[in-house]
Amino acid sequence: MIILDHNIPQSQSAKLRKNGIRFRQIGIHVGRPEWDDQQEILRYLHRKRHSTFFTRDLGFYRAQLRHPSYCIVVIDDIVTATAETIVRFLRHQLFRTKALRLGLVVKASPSKIHVWSLDYERQRVFFWNDRVTRRKEGRKV
Repeated sequence: MIILDHNIPQSQSAKLRKNGIRFRQIGIHVGRPEWDDQQEILRYLHRKRHSTFFTRDLGFYRAQLRHPSYCIVVIDDIVTATAETIVRFLRHQLFRTKALRLGLVVKASPSKIHVWSLDYERQRVFFWNDRVTRRKEGRKV
C-alpha cells in the first residue's frame, strides 16, 4: 500500500492518480488531519504492514526508523516535483516492488537517493541512473 503524508499537496496527488499510482493519504483517506506527530504515523505504519510511506518531512529520514514492515521515503525536492519524484522512485530498479522497499528509510533528492537499510549499518547513496544488481545471498548493492 502506498501512503502519502498530509504534507503532499493535492495538485501532486492528482498527478500521481494520472500516472496510475493508487494510494491513501493521511488526513483524507486514512487517519486524521491532525496526525502531525511522527509517533501517530509510525503506529499506523506498524499496523499496515508492507506499506510505503511518502512524506516531505525531513525528520523522518533517520536510521532508527528502519523497520521490516514498511518503507519510508522522504522527498527532498521542490514541492512541484513531488509527484514526479515519487513515480521515478517507484519505477527505479532498486525499489520497484514492495519486497525491495521493505526495511528502508530513503531520502530522494533531484540527483541522489540516500538509503538507510536493515541490511547495512551505513547510509548508502545512489545516483538515479545507477545500474545495480541484487543477488539473493551476498547482495551486491
